[in-house]
Amino acid sequence: MEGEIKNRVANSKLITIDLEDYYPQGERLIVDISPWLYEGIILREKEFRTFIKNHQWEQYQDCYVAIHCSSEAIIPAWAYTLVSVHLNPFVKKSCVGSLNDLETILYAEIISELNFEELKDKPIIIKGCSNKPVPENAYLLLAQKILPFAKSIMYGEACSAVPLYKNK
Repeated sequence: MEGEIKNRVANSKLITIDLEDYYPQGERLIVDISPWLYEGIILREKEFRTFIKNHQWEQYQDCYVAIHCSSEAIIPAWAYTLVSVHLNPFVKKSCVGSLNDLETILYAEIISELNFEELKDKPIIIKGCSNKPVPENAYLLLAQKILPFAKSIMYGEACSAVPLYKNK
C-alpha cells in the first residue's frame, strides 16, 4: 500500500527497559521513633526498650518499612538496629531513612541481580516516565549496570529519547 504509515519504533531493534516493571509489590510504611523518645528528643534506653517491647509489630506484616526519627534528636545506631531486629520477622525489608531511601535500596538489590548479557551490542532506552515511585538513583544504577553491554543508551521514550551513551 502506497503511503502506508510504518511504526519504525516497533520495527527497530531498540530495547526498552521500564523500571516500573520491576517495582516490588507491597505496602510501604514509615516507623517514626520520635514518639518513643522522652520529650521527642532524648532516647532513654529503658523507656525506649519498653516502647519496642509493647509495640504491635504484626501490623507491618509483608510490608516494606523505612525507620526514621522525625525530630531533631540524635539517635544512636543501635536504636535503629533494635527496631529493625523487631521488625525483621514481619517485614519484607526495612531500612533507616525515608521512603525514597527504601525504594532506592529495593531497586539497588533488584538491579544488581538482573542479567543483561542479552543486551550485548543493542540500543537501549531507559523509560523515563513512571506512575510508581521509582527513585532517581534507580535510573543511575540501571545505566551503570547496562553500560558494559549496550551499544547505546538513551533515556525517555523512543519518540523523544535523550542520548546518554554510545559505544565507540
